[in-house]
Amino acid sequence: MCQDDCQRQGMVFNVQKYSVHDGPGIRTIVFLKGCSLSCRWCSNPESQQREPELAFNAGRCLGVSKCGHCIVACPYGSITLGDEDKLRINRSHCTSCHMPCAAACPAQGLLVYGKQRTVDDVLNVVEQDMAFYARSGGGLTLSGGEPLLQGEFAVALLREARARRIKTAVETCGMVSPDTIRAAAEYLNYVLFDIKHMDSAEHEAQTGLPNRHILENFRILAEEFPDLPILARTPIIPGFNDSEQAVTAIAEFLKPYERVEYEMLPYHRLGTQKYQFLDRPVPMGEVKLDTEHMNRLQTVVQGILGQRLRVPH
Repeated sequence: MCQDDCQRQGMVFNVQKYSVHDGPGIRTIVFLKGCSLSCRWCSNPESQQREPELAFNAGRCLGVSKCGHCIVACPYGSITLGDEDKLRINRSHCTSCHMPCAAACPAQGLLVYGKQRTVDDVLNVVEQDMAFYARSGGGLTLSGGEPLLQGEFAVALLREARARRIKTAVETCGMVSPDTIRAAAEYLNYVLFDIKHMDSAEHEAQTGLPNRHILENFRILAEEFPDLPILARTPIIPGFNDSEQAVTAIAEFLKPYERVEYEMLPYHRLGTQKYQFLDRPVPMGEVKLDTEHMNRLQTVVQGILGQRLRVPH
């Protein structure tokens, strides 16, 4: 089995070590590209498309007068001289090829989000921190994007990780096939499951798709895998689900699932710079979440779920 699983390939855009917020203990997060949703508040815009993407950090660019290697390296002429001796990327012309321009950049001003990697390659990196997992109860967390959208690769990663005695978790929006959810659950020790809104029309308006399949997949995990710990999470987004009505509906949905814990995540703007690197507008603009309002919403939900609500201190 390992021979087949270890050589299976998937599109990975980051491996992040020493995380303590994405499952129990100290964890290594493997970020997979691709997502079915297009949430306006997404903090990982580089995760949304399945294929590799070219990013440009203008602050690192040495300028054409000092460098210009990428212009020479681009086989399609998609990189030209822009304002103030900085580069300009014609994204409508760029083919997202094997991107020799990024390899030619000495300052890492050009970056590639996404690389084909094997299960064995990824887990060899994860295994480097086995001592931390053993002491803290941590392990591997798959994230994205939606990691289960690359179903065969994700399940192979989870299966081989368990074979190597690495505890596993997944961060999922739930917008995948029920068969994939069930296949992954067999090799999971923990699930972080996003529930963004109970109103399907509102969910579709802000994420691109309705929530019926998401809620059904949540029920599958909660009812068919009763021993699998689940942490349901809601990012609290201004103008979307930051009302008492919205959070109450989610809490009432979760209330019958007594073993499921719940966490409310305040909206942040940490992904703003990545939109700039990809030359995309920031969908949420300058919107911020009021701390006192967030605390009031926490109090409302705590009245429904009690100690099942995780409140940061």
